[in-house]
Amino acid sequence: MSLSVTRWWWLRHAPVPDPENRICGKLDPPCDLSDQDRLNQLAQILPPQAVLVESGLLRCTQTLGAIEAAGMAMAPALVEPSLQEQDFGHWQGRRWAELDGRDDPLVAAFWLDPAGVAPPGGESFTALIERVRETILRLNILYEGRDIIAIAHAGTIRAALAIALGLQPRAALSFVVDPLSLTRLDAVADGWRVSGVNA
Repeated sequence: MSLSVTRWWWLRHAPVPDPENRICGKLDPPCDLSDQDRLNQLAQILPPQAVLVESGLLRCTQTLGAIEAAGMAMAPALVEPSLQEQDFGHWQGRRWAELDGRDDPLVAAFWLDPAGVAPPGGESFTALIERVRETILRLNILYEGRDIIAIAHAGTIRAALAIALGLQPRAALSFVVDPLSLTRLDAVADGWRVSGVNA
């Protein structure tokens, strides 16, 4: 049995300006990189020599570039599209306030089971967890004993927490994951250790 620890540094991307509270999902808008103090802190906190992965969406790529510009030298990132945000299908780009369960039974079903019901043309949060699980398990094997910095999305990080803590999907939706926050999870021999959430 291996005694090594694989340390995951989950970083949510910088905020996406969204005054209308639209559903972003897998859409690809740019992010706001104006919080230079926080970017400088991350460049000091994140471990050097780490394996770096990001989802491939612009907001993650831009966040990575800003941390590098703040002084952290990193190896080229692995792009893992499986770490992208939940696919909200036909609801992407709409405002949450527009979704009215009185007019659409699927909206009503979604609010009754927001983890299990998939938006039209999209995927459920439960499906996202399984997508993320496969990638985490694969990278744990490939990079056992290393630090892994994963620049990803709120839904992806909630999925990682569900996996680490053995949570029901709906319970994992309760986690707050702020832009530019760190969540630290360690893969150990007998499961997972949680070092911090939304730090």
